[in-house]
Amino acid sequence: MEKVLYNGEIVNRSDCSVQLEDRGYQFGDGIYEVIRVYQGKFFTLEEHLDRLFLSAKKLSMDSSLDYTTLLSLLKKLVDVNGVVNGTVYLQWTRGVAKRHHQFPVPSAKGTIIAYTNSLERPISNIQNGVSAKLVEDIRWLRCDIKSLNLLGNVLAKEEAIKADCFEAILHRGEIVTEGSSSNVYMVKEGKLYTHPVSNLILEGITRKVVKRICGEENVSLIERQFTVEDLKSADEVFITSTTAEVMPIINIDNEPVGGGKPGKLTVLLQNRFQDQINQLGALH
Repeated sequence: MEKVLYNGEIVNRSDCSVQLEDRGYQFGDGIYEVIRVYQGKFFTLEEHLDRLFLSAKKLSMDSSLDYTTLLSLLKKLVDVNGVVNGTVYLQWTRGVAKRHHQFPVPSAKGTIIAYTNSLERPISNIQNGVSAKLVEDIRWLRCDIKSLNLLGNVLAKEEAIKADCFEAILHRGEIVTEGSSSNVYMVKEGKLYTHPVSNLILEGITRKVVKRICGEENVSLIERQFTVEDLKSADEVFITSTTAEVMPIINIDNEPVGGGKPGKLTVLLQNRFQDQINQLGALH
């Protein structure tokens, strides 16, 4: 029987339920992470937990678990469920309290849950590339917090899916921000551009990995705003996320990007990212 993490204990999934007055359920008052598992081993687990606790700090949330205990429980969860290739979904809400918009006084005990999913790597999409649709970014102004408030992302993703596209590339006016569930990059004349870290984007964990790879490979990564027109005329475009990895965008709004196939720099970063995965045995 599948096991889940529920407030510090590994229990049967059937024993885990949502409380009616949990603030995550009623207000979206909570945060989450999706963490990748390759060959039974976590990829960038500590980086995800660091971001989780940073989001919690920004929202003044109290934890029922400390960092070290949570890390240990997540590893146990993957082991007990026998996950080979997959993800762990981790969610932390402010907890259960009588329904008022303001924070509960005294503070509620935070609710932390996690469960596993099997998920193979998207090899075909990585090798061949995918299409994207430009969508106006209507989200709130604290996208740096990985919160449960995802309706803006959901609406954008749905618009992309209806257009037979893999991802929605978001823009505020003329400025490209990120994807509905990814960070966005463009290549112009051998230089790589992506939106700078700010309240308008989530600083992705895969983004950090790519940034580190760029430093190792002497790739010029420029964190600077760029426009929709810049993106449309780019030599290469790709997105990154925990589940998409380094994924080429070969078509935007039914117009080919570059030569309509994954570009040279994108492939280089994919290969180096593959090296990171291959090193998991040595890193953990």
